[in-house]
Amino acid sequence: MEIHQLSARYGWHWIANGFHMFRKAPMIWVLVCFTLLLIAMTLALIPILGQFVFTLVSPVFLAGIMIGCREQEQGKQLEIVHLFIAFKTNVASLVTVGGIYLIGQVLILGLVMMIGGSQMTDMLLYGKRVDENELITVMDNMLTASLVALLLSIPLMMAAWFSPLLVVFHNFQPIPAMKKSFFACLKNIIPFQLYGVLLIIFSIIALMPYGVGLVILIPTIFASIYVSYKNIFLGEDVKIEEEYSPKTDYQQANWSNEPRDAEPPQKEENMAKRNQNDSPVEIGPLATEGDIVECHQCKILIPKEEAIRFHGRFFCSDEHFQQYQDSMDTDTKQ
Repeated sequence: MEIHQLSARYGWHWIANGFHMFRKAPMIWVLVCFTLLLIAMTLALIPILGQFVFTLVSPVFLAGIMIGCREQEQGKQLEIVHLFIAFKTNVASLVTVGGIYLIGQVLILGLVMMIGGSQMTDMLLYGKRVDENELITVMDNMLTASLVALLLSIPLMMAAWFSPLLVVFHNFQPIPAMKKSFFACLKNIIPFQLYGVLLIIFSIIALMPYGVGLVILIPTIFASIYVSYKNIFLGEDVKIEEEYSPKTDYQQANWSNEPRDAEPPQKEENMAKRNQNDSPVEIGPLATEGDIVECHQCKILIPKEEAIRFHGRFFCSDEHFQQYQDSMDTDTKQ
């Protein structure tokens, strides 16, 4: 899978298009994010273990939201059920991604405590006071530990950023998905820098009116992840259909409005040759379950009942089906 390198302006493009997706269905977006927050708060009531569990399953929730983004792009409705839909497929791989991220966080935390020393640990965890002579040393250690944590947390976050999408859309295994995600972020480090700066600015603005702005910012961030995935991995922009409906009878092999009986004999002969040359398409491992198929053009995994089927091939959208038809017409003319 090719990783596209984008210009710096895409850092703003992701946020702007993410907000556009939120604006198309604001109430359901707020409801989805509120439900996720409620789950996180409920698990947080369990000391330590609850936070570990949420970190493990958070890639599953994120993958479900991304599936909802894809359906919203196709003109369908984002729903609460999308938050849990990824538990039906690839749950083991998604939880493994969460587990690797959790282990990384624990190792970074342990390193921070080791650098900060026992005095910093006692002061942060138990509120122990230190005298003025020790305070300067403790603050120096705390600053060093914070810098180390930041330097190590950024690569870990880069590896986890696109991993759930690669697992659920392309059936990647956890380690390859995290490697691909890391190099995708690294290759686009300039737009991601602008993206991060803008998110910090918008977060400050959102927190000013008692945090009310987070109602808009959090859904926008989730949607921007999907937008950046399409730009970087598929080289496409998000185009939200107003209403999903097949525009053509896909059982027909041509796009003409004329009756089939009126077609020239030569064209009928070419179409017959094309039908004979069509062969069953090799579909990804998930397709063996019968519920998931692979788009012939972009290789995204999609539910079979939502795919456009034509002579044994599946397509995720009208646009990709049209591209396939155009390529076949070109081959026939040659």
